[in-house]
Amino acid sequence: MKPTDYARVETYLRRTLGSDRIQVEAPKRKGASVEVMVDKEFLGTLHRDEEDGEVSFSLHITILEEDLPPVPGAKRPS
Repeated sequence: MKPTDYARVETYLRRTLGSDRIQVEAPKRKGASVEVMVDKEFLGTLHRDEEDGEVSFSLHITILEEDLPPVPGAKRPS
């Protein structure tokens, strides 16, 4: 991915999701994943795909079970 891709996708995500807190960060080392952050919290990874001359980007969001709030009134599994 090119630095212009990072900026364009970041602008799109900020506008679409309504938050200027979203950041697309270049990988710290060559070959590593491009990370999407909200403030300094990891949200997911960004991937670029080019097929038949068409370019698309996919965002894989990772949500850890431990980060989810409990469901009101639900019993916790033992």
